[in-house]
Amino acid sequence: MKTNNSNCTTDTLFFMQKYRIKLVSEGIMVGLISGLLVVFYRLALDKAGVLAKNIYKTQTENIWLIPIWITVLIIAGYVVGTMIKKNPMISGSGIPQVEGILMGHLNMNWWRVIVEKFVGGVICIIAGLSLGREGPSIQLGAAVGQGFSKIFKRIKIEEKYLITSGASAGLAAAFNAPLAGVIFALEEVHKNFSSLVLISTMSASLVADFISKEFFGLKPIFQFESFSVLPLKYYAFIIIFGIIIGIFGVFYNYTLLKTQNLYANQKWLPVQFRPIIPFVLAGMLGLFLPEVLGGGHELIVSIINGNNTLRFLFILLLIKFAFSMISFGSGAPGGIFFPLLVIGGMTGAIYGTILVKFVHFPPQYVNNFMILGMAGYFTAIVRAPITGSILITEMTGSFNHLLSLALVSIIAYIIADLMGSKPIYESLLERILAKNGRKELSEDNNVKTILEVVVHHGSYLEGKKIKELNMPEKCLLVSIKRGENEVIPRGNTSIYAGDYLVVLTSEYSEINIRENLLKMAEGSYAINNA
Repeated sequence: MKTNNSNCTTDTLFFMQKYRIKLVSEGIMVGLISGLLVVFYRLALDKAGVLAKNIYKTQTENIWLIPIWITVLIIAGYVVGTMIKKNPMISGSGIPQVEGILMGHLNMNWWRVIVEKFVGGVICIIAGLSLGREGPSIQLGAAVGQGFSKIFKRIKIEEKYLITSGASAGLAAAFNAPLAGVIFALEEVHKNFSSLVLISTMSASLVADFISKEFFGLKPIFQFESFSVLPLKYYAFIIIFGIIIGIFGVFYNYTLLKTQNLYANQKWLPVQFRPIIPFVLAGMLGLFLPEVLGGGHELIVSIINGNNTLRFLFILLLIKFAFSMISFGSGAPGGIFFPLLVIGGMTGAIYGTILVKFVHFPPQYVNNFMILGMAGYFTAIVRAPITGSILITEMTGSFNHLLSLALVSIIAYIIADLMGSKPIYESLLERILAKNGRKELSEDNNVKTILEVVVHHGSYLEGKKIKELNMPEKCLLVSIKRGENEVIPRGNTSIYAGDYLVVLTSEYSEINIRENLLKMAEGSYAINNA
């Protein structure tokens, strides 16, 4: 049998021994390319947003243009829908697709994703759909990482680190938030806090952020730094708000999935026609309530600087929420990240305004609940509390609110967990796999890959000797990382909580091996076999 030398066992193990400097240099290159691509994407979306604003303003002055624009929107919606039908990997956010690729469930044609996701996203923003740039930016960065690996013929395990690095760089460049890019890659995308992921994603994120700041300046996304810090005596209101925003986050996930079901269950509405619905709806909303169009950055700025009534805030929230569901549910290429932050911010503004009206809450602290709403809503929906706190901190340019952000995030996380709500990207990935199927590999596949699994306290693995383990078949424990030390596993070697197990397996067996090892390392295996 012919062996793929670039992915053989020797090369894979050699890579693990000589990885650090190589991953840093490759992370820098991926971050550079990803940063430039995402900056170009942001600039294109900004221009698209300005164009959309001018188009709708012109229509209010020239009513005869309305039917022409609606016709254009119908055609544009069909074009985007046809792109989605031909390449489902560009549909929606792109984050679930990246996670599916890293887990070995999905394949991605990297150059097609870059071109079609870019073009599709720009068309959607010109129309005014309530979609964000962050998910596409993450997928664009991941595609760059995969392309880098394919062009330079990197081994499979190295490719996964490059994909993760690109995803991290994409988020960093999208929001000028390098730390959030790193934490999101660790907490959500790779789901592994290994030093390998850390050094590669950090290198890529910092470079991408530097490039982004060269084009967009050093200012944070939102100008919140002048806000007064909320005194500790008002933290009871944060606890109540955390519970409310946690419930709302669960409702968001439920509604989003139901909206997707509603589209999918309409047999008379093929995939290529679904985006036409939000495109035409955007055409109508642009005439009567243009504030809800697009991602929502200008909407948040207007709420911060304006003096909106409670009734108007409720109307904006309800319509923005519904339009976001319709836009994303159609499968149009765009993210939920930014719109959900905007919805969370508006919820916080409403909550703060109600406190002022009914419990004599100091009005200077109302806007504090906007950033708390963003962090809490994000955490309840995505279930990434560290990312939520760091992201909002970087987006606002101030660490003064970190304690309150962390508090509302953890409360919202607990509420979502108690209500049994799954993380939204996990649910979306399950739907993609159910619809498109998992990638099938031949059992003769000889490509090797490395898995890293951290041992948790109370898990089946903790305290066991190597010879006592009931390890899955078709895998080999090659190393144990314990702090800065590397232990060569022997029969009498004990495993402790906090150890990183380095396991060699084939690409064919990777999915099942990873799932079994995670159960053994995280505690569910011990519970199920008690």
